[in-house]
Amino acid sequence: MKKFFLLFLALGAFAFAGEAGGEDMIKAYSVVAAGVGLGLAALGGAIGMGHTAAATIAGTARNPGLGSKLMTTMFIALAMIEAQVIYTLVIALIALYSNPFLG
Repeated sequence: MKKFFLLFLALGAFAFAGEAGGEDMIKAYSVVAAGVGLGLAALGGAIGMGHTAAATIAGTARNPGLGSKLMTTMFIALAMIEAQVIYTLVIALIALYSNPFLG
């Protein structure tokens, strides 16, 4: 993990070496922020979905009669979790295409 992080920093230095500031720098930081934000949102969503599915499977295994009720609740929970990732995607697209930091 340390090697990946150092490689990321080294490549970032080349990406930002063009100018000392200005619109290009803001655009570059927006792309990096959008990528990191989407990655973290997808990671958190995947972990949440995994826990939700595991809990539903465990609940169905303990009481098979409640399987359909648990499955319905699981799908609602998965939709709520996925909505958070989609909100992050919308914020990232706003930061990339209609950047509020550019004058």
